[in-house]
Amino acid sequence: MSEGLGTTGTMKRPWEVAVSHGKRLAVTAEDLLQRALATMGLRQPDSTIAADAQDYWLRPSGSRWAADSHWRDSPAFRDTDLWDRIGADHLALFEDGARLAGFSRAWDRVIEWGCGGGANAVRFAPRAKEFIGVDISRDSLEECDRQIASVCDTAFLPVAIEVTTPESALGDIDGVCDVFLSFYVFELIPSPEYGERLLRIAHDLLAPGGLALIQIKYATGDWRTKPRRRSYRRGLASMTTYPIHGFWELAERCGLTPRAVRLVPRNDLDERYAYFFLSKD
Repeated sequence: MSEGLGTTGTMKRPWEVAVSHGKRLAVTAEDLLQRALATMGLRQPDSTIAADAQDYWLRPSGSRWAADSHWRDSPAFRDTDLWDRIGADHLALFEDGARLAGFSRAWDRVIEWGCGGGANAVRFAPRAKEFIGVDISRDSLEECDRQIASVCDTAFLPVAIEVTTPESALGDIDGVCDVFLSFYVFELIPSPEYGERLLRIAHDLLAPGGLALIQIKYATGDWRTKPRRRSYRRGLASMTTYPIHGFWELAERCGLTPRAVRLVPRNDLDERYAYFFLSKD
């Protein structure tokens, strides 16, 4: 969106531009403060961050929550095609990566970890016989179900988890999947160490020969891009980052084989994204 323009393309008033700039500066200052404290060793325990994350995501709590959860009727997506483009872009990306990885099997079963309001599901579900959505919020699972039903008749299985026990999904999902997806999730998790648990779950859920596409936010080496490890609600979209080589090696330790990685320095939602294509041999 061009500076000085609203989402409908109309000019913002000078005071609106000033307020917008002021809010961005305040957010940046807060983020730098929290990162500085973490760099000095003043980190919050993972258990505290996990509890804050569970409390935030569990149920709808306003327009920011709806935007963070990618609900179609969020004010953040009104008067724009961004919600539709999220899923369309990810589907195109997956198809490109699948060709690179030599993945040509049918998508009988697709799992999306962190399905939110269904922005990706509406694109991937029509290609599958069964779509499984995993999320903390039962409200988001219901919204995802509604969105899928509006575009296809693919069977939908909702799986609710808690932040502290993501492994519970293994008991709720019978069998394995052909495709495992996770978008805009790993940046939100409590810590990089927590991500290892999710990768091991992905390995267990993925069928031999299956393909996973996992999006992370990458660190550049600058301290300002390291994991935040503090104050979850104020900086959830930058809570966890990984060096690109670090996530590649972590995936290998979890039994997954990296096939390709696509870097997106900036998109319409944020910056520093890496998409990893991971297979299970």
